[in-house]
Amino acid sequence: MKCLYIDASNSGISGDMLLASLLGLMPDSEGLLKELEQIKEILDDISKLELVLKKKEVNGIQVNQLDLKIKEDKSHRTPKVMLNALESFIKENPKFEVCKEYAISVLRTMIQAESNVHGKKMEEIHLHELSSVDTLIDILGVSACLNEIGFNSGDMRIYCSVLPLGAGIIKTAHGTLPVPAPATLKILERANIITYGGPIESELVTPTGAALLVNLNPISVDFMPKMNIKKVSYSTGEKSFDNFSNILRLFCGEVKLSQNEGLLGHFEPYLEDVSVIETNIDDISGELIGHFINSLDKNKFLDIQVISSLTKKNRPSYVIRLLCQPKDTFNLINKIVNELGTLGVRYNITKRICVERKLETLNLEINQHMFQITFKIAFIRVKNEVKILNVKPEYEDLNKISKKTGLTVKEIMIHCQSLIKNLYNPPEYKNNL
Repeated sequence: MKCLYIDASNSGISGDMLLASLLGLMPDSEGLLKELEQIKEILDDISKLELVLKKKEVNGIQVNQLDLKIKEDKSHRTPKVMLNALESFIKENPKFEVCKEYAISVLRTMIQAESNVHGKKMEEIHLHELSSVDTLIDILGVSACLNEIGFNSGDMRIYCSVLPLGAGIIKTAHGTLPVPAPATLKILERANIITYGGPIESELVTPTGAALLVNLNPISVDFMPKMNIKKVSYSTGEKSFDNFSNILRLFCGEVKLSQNEGLLGHFEPYLEDVSVIETNIDDISGELIGHFINSLDKNKFLDIQVISSLTKKNRPSYVIRLLCQPKDTFNLINKIVNELGTLGVRYNITKRICVERKLETLNLEINQHMFQITFKIAFIRVKNEVKILNVKPEYEDLNKISKKTGLTVKEIMIHCQSLIKNLYNPPEYKNNL
């Protein structure tokens, strides 16, 4: 299987940096840039547009840098203008048709993030910095390059390093804002990408870079995966720092999947490590076990089970089993030893698949009275689409309504069926997951 590893650990990511690195993997980068320059024919307020991929030395390494010479009259464009321009360019340049779905999804991700941040409908917002033609160039260029290396074939696995976000403040059309910018954070909220603040005070991830990365649905890893490296490309942006290289690296190659990995399919992005902790207890009361569970920090463990068992001496006992993130393992073991007095604790790191979920609260009318019910929606992302796996009303809400109405929980579940059906189907809702 083809493989692309995006190493942004020493750079963060922006649209122009990702495009510059991808162009290093292309057989004809100059030809692609000339094609992208034709977007000035779509937007009539552009008087000059020149794109050049140049070489720059950073810390003794020759890297790519995208040089954009742009003169445009408008300080901002609406989402509709940007989407129309993107679609018009693709229509007039058929070779971009194959990457249309990804390109439009990236732009819509950015627009939706701005809409959510400002609390306005998409048609009411102005994109300001994001409405420059360079945003469209980044999106179209990255889309075309990804298609060239096999992203749209369905036979490519994308990995991404841990992502540094930077820190400090930036000046925008809306005033001074903290780094990361609100739109960037909103985009990253949807992703399974591991991030951290710093390590320097500057904006290291832009909204365009975040949207391009998130829509790739990459697998976030601490280190480069096992792969046969075929080609490496380096790029940098306009900024330079004393103690931060600001070099984005792309490793293109092949990865050999084990039989089990090949069967993962769409669940691969949801594979993660978890810690399973167990201990046997046969000499304390049920009250102490209950106290132990209540004393746990709910944010420090994922699940807990108390299982009745029998010891080798035929004594009734319990198996206490905890599921947690690996980083919390020893804190919980310390809690178990001190609270329960056990003489031994077992633990192991294992794999689990955990799909995404979201809570949605809706109104339900029963006998001319309105009640609020929260639904848990389980879903996965398949390429650029959302596949809903299950919709379930929360039992606590059903129980409250049962006490108020006299109806059984089962009868209330029947009343919920129409809401459940609506949550499964509408595409406009899926786009917000």
